[in-house]
Amino acid sequence: MSKIKGVITWASGPVVKAKGMLGVKMHELVEVGDERLIGEVIRIEGDMAIIQVYEYTTGIRPGERVYATGRPLSVMLGPGLIGNIYDGIQRPLEVIARKVGPFFRRGVRADPLPFHKKWHFKPLVKAGVKVEAGDIICEVQETGLITHRIMIPPNVRGTLKEMVPEGEYTVLDTIAVVEHEGTEIEVKMYQEWPVRIPRPFIKRLEPTEPLITGTRVIDTFFPMAKGGTAAVPGGFGTGKTVLLHQIASWSDARVVIYIGCGERGNEMTEVLIKFPELKDPYSGRPLMERTILIANTSNMPVIAREASIYTGVTLAEYYRDMGYDVLVVADSTSRWAEAIREIAGRLEEMPAEEGYPSYLPSRLAEFYERAGRVLALGNPERTGSLTIIGAVSPPGGDFTEPVTTHTLRFVRVFWGLDTELAYSRHYPAINWITSYSAYVDTIEEWWDRNVNRAWRAYRDEAMRILARENELKEHVRLLGPEALPEKEKLVMLTARILREGFLQQDAFDEIDTYCSVEKQFKLLKTIIDFHREAERLIERGVPFHRIRELKIIERLMRIKEEIPNDQTYKIEGFREEVINQLRATFEGVRTVGV
Repeated sequence: MSKIKGVITWASGPVVKAKGMLGVKMHELVEVGDERLIGEVIRIEGDMAIIQVYEYTTGIRPGERVYATGRPLSVMLGPGLIGNIYDGIQRPLEVIARKVGPFFRRGVRADPLPFHKKWHFKPLVKAGVKVEAGDIICEVQETGLITHRIMIPPNVRGTLKEMVPEGEYTVLDTIAVVEHEGTEIEVKMYQEWPVRIPRPFIKRLEPTEPLITGTRVIDTFFPMAKGGTAAVPGGFGTGKTVLLHQIASWSDARVVIYIGCGERGNEMTEVLIKFPELKDPYSGRPLMERTILIANTSNMPVIAREASIYTGVTLAEYYRDMGYDVLVVADSTSRWAEAIREIAGRLEEMPAEEGYPSYLPSRLAEFYERAGRVLALGNPERTGSLTIIGAVSPPGGDFTEPVTTHTLRFVRVFWGLDTELAYSRHYPAINWITSYSAYVDTIEEWWDRNVNRAWRAYRDEAMRILARENELKEHVRLLGPEALPEKEKLVMLTARILREGFLQQDAFDEIDTYCSVEKQFKLLKTIIDFHREAERLIERGVPFHRIRELKIIERLMRIKEEIPNDQTYKIEGFREEVINQLRATFEGVRTVGV
């Protein structure tokens, strides 16, 4: 029940000062003005509270009331989250659109969960057993892809005194009663959690399983591990948003949370239109049955961007605690940082680099540190993972600006998008020279066990060829390609095949949009085996121009678009054809004596 605590004395943009607020706490949720706008206390000076308001404050006047709620900014966690589209403070946009139309009005309220919908409840434990925080006591089929596991809240433990039988219930119904030291606690299907406090777990585990995205340059060269962190910085036009759409659509995470944080409205509209139409590649069911969208576009209140990041990662931790692999895609953290900078400016705080506050690095660290693969609380024993991929939009593509440089301190994967690659129509425009992944060693065993033990050797050899090509570019620029030795000419040819036949990938091609790990390895093996065999032939006296003239080389660069993922055995046959043509070239040279 909200209670009048004070009155507004000053307002500047999204920041409001109110006096008479003695007793409120930091980060307490408040309702501001006659329209009850949602705000959060960010500083306390005596009985004066400084509040950041998550809605437009136009028309707010000194003298209007401020109402304290007594609780922090929190999200409601329970069945009905999946498939929803929220704003930055968990207001369901589709429900609000039905209520007030397409133009969002401030002060509008809507329940974050469908309170009146009945869910089929299936109990997993019986009354009389002892329960601890995090124990799974029942299941609800939330969507065709996700089974929602109802857990004992983290601050509850004791003896399960009552448990309702299997049946249809709403999230507001009491499904169990836990007794602890004479106190009875009602358990419902939902729980609330403050967005700025990480949810607890037993221990953090090493990320050893890759997050398969179906994008070759990522999975093979710069892999992401489940529970890992990545940054995707790139200037305007480098294909950052399309790459993130691909990862969100095709990754093998069980739950995907896409946060559109301060992006342009047309980009977020594309997500809102595209995702409900897509099919999950692993089950064929609608993709929204495992996706939550958080839309906070650039024309919405700027400070709500700051809350949207925390809202998204808290929802992700909830599904991680159920034992699921969860992916959070944040596009983009630069806009989030700009919101922090604006509030710091309104509070007249001392600016640091480029006007950002000095605590920007700690805020970034707090966000990325919530990723990880963990052993969850409660029984049965289960592990879950939370992977965070944050896009960064550096002005002018300058990777030395503060948000990019500080982000790179806290992530272990860097996919640097290159403007020159994008302008030459090479997509994804991930620069293979500057990008890196710290998970190659930790996930190698998974590739050895599930794909092929030679994966690391082929991957490293391809990286050496691409690095050598980069070194030779200056020689070619000054002296021309013909000045290179025969073996170096072959390096340049193989690097071109790798670039066009492996690294480039068409997100809009029906076959090439997603590449399975088996297909990735066989494509790479074919290219590297071509290089090895051609190198042997050059050592035995075959002129390089005879190898370059082989017509099969052009097909080698197109085979990725010809063979679908369920017919990878054809790549093995094609590889044999490539090797046979090379050997036939040697026989021809030896016979003719050229």
